[in-house]
Amino acid sequence: MSTVIAFIVIFGALVFFHELGHFIFAKRAGILCREFAIGMGPKVFTHKKGETTYTIRLLPIGGFVRMAGEDPEMVEIKPGYRIGLLFNKDEQVTKIILNNKDKYPDCRIVEVEYADIEKDLIIKGFPDDENESLQTFSIDPKAVIVENGVESQLAPIDRQFASKTLGQRFMTIFAGPMMNFILAFVVFILIALLQGVPTNEPKLGAITPDGAAKAAGLEKGDIIQSINGSEISSWSDVVEIIRKSPNEKLHFSIIRNGQEKDIQVTPLEKAVEDGKKIGIIGVYSPMEKSPVQAITTGAKETYFWTTQIFVMVGKLVTGQFSIDALSGPVGIYHSTDEVAKSGIYYLMKWAGILSINLGIMNLLPIPALDGGRLMFFAIEAVRGKPIDRQKEGMVHFIGFALLMLLMLVVTWNDIQRFFLK
Repeated sequence: MSTVIAFIVIFGALVFFHELGHFIFAKRAGILCREFAIGMGPKVFTHKKGETTYTIRLLPIGGFVRMAGEDPEMVEIKPGYRIGLLFNKDEQVTKIILNNKDKYPDCRIVEVEYADIEKDLIIKGFPDDENESLQTFSIDPKAVIVENGVESQLAPIDRQFASKTLGQRFMTIFAGPMMNFILAFVVFILIALLQGVPTNEPKLGAITPDGAAKAAGLEKGDIIQSINGSEISSWSDVVEIIRKSPNEKLHFSIIRNGQEKDIQVTPLEKAVEDGKKIGIIGVYSPMEKSPVQAITTGAKETYFWTTQIFVMVGKLVTGQFSIDALSGPVGIYHSTDEVAKSGIYYLMKWAGILSINLGIMNLLPIPALDGGRLMFFAIEAVRGKPIDRQKEGMVHFIGFALLMLLMLVVTWNDIQRFFLK
């Protein structure tokens, strides 16, 4: 159960902050955000606040921010329609009722002659109670359309995604992956603040309960003066001597609480990947808790894992990795289970790595992903005009279908690898 909770928390955080990036920059640009969703598929939880409906959906395979104008607005009011209108104190239309008008006894029934609900925000029509003389009604920019009892806010042209400048649209899309890198940076800083940053002092850090150091009587905080008579000036010196001395007695000269002590330690033997044998005594490097060092470490960790993931993506593209090397939600869950056994700091680091991975994957120029949309923006910048929206939409649709197919293949591979082997 703890793995399930860890997976939900990590997945939820990664998707939440990714979509939050889109959401923040969309709101800054004045775009109407209809829905902020975590997950896909049927709604499990829904809450509306202001203009936006916040939802949690059943399938943990992503999330989205539904912005007005990303897709063509579906509501169209044609001449001859009989609609109901409700007004505010300034005589502006606040609700346009398309059907079931009998449920709104206070509404004014109008037969539409002309309607523009995006640019001019007016409705021209013949009210039933005004001797059928043509009238013009001004629409409140925040008016809603009611159809089958469901309210949907109008999206004037200046509130739609497509009406914004190229720079605003670019930042709205780029902000999602950007937030994943920021999240990873913050997570790595938190780890460094809570756990500390390794230093190169010749001082013992945490001692493992079953190691040679514990058995010999070494303690956390012991300052190492020399080993076998060789003066020690850094933690690197300690590691080097211990690693090349498996099963050899080492004489440690230490200072503990201001007093000198001599302790004999025999490093245990451990095999490493290249077949060599190294010595270990079960002790960690000393740690320092410093805000400045934590920020530096956060930046270094973010840079390191970003470059590592780019290298792996490059190998995948050039065929050095096969599709079997990819993991989907099942594989990530299994890896999360393994990492969770090592402790909270390893789990936090895993979350940071996953966040960077999500950011990079979304920046790849693949249709239906953020990177694919940014690619179309780049083409628009070069051409001086956008690609036809229908053609772009078709490309994204095909890309999404192929991504779903890839997801199914990867998930099946994960199931075979972890549960059917």
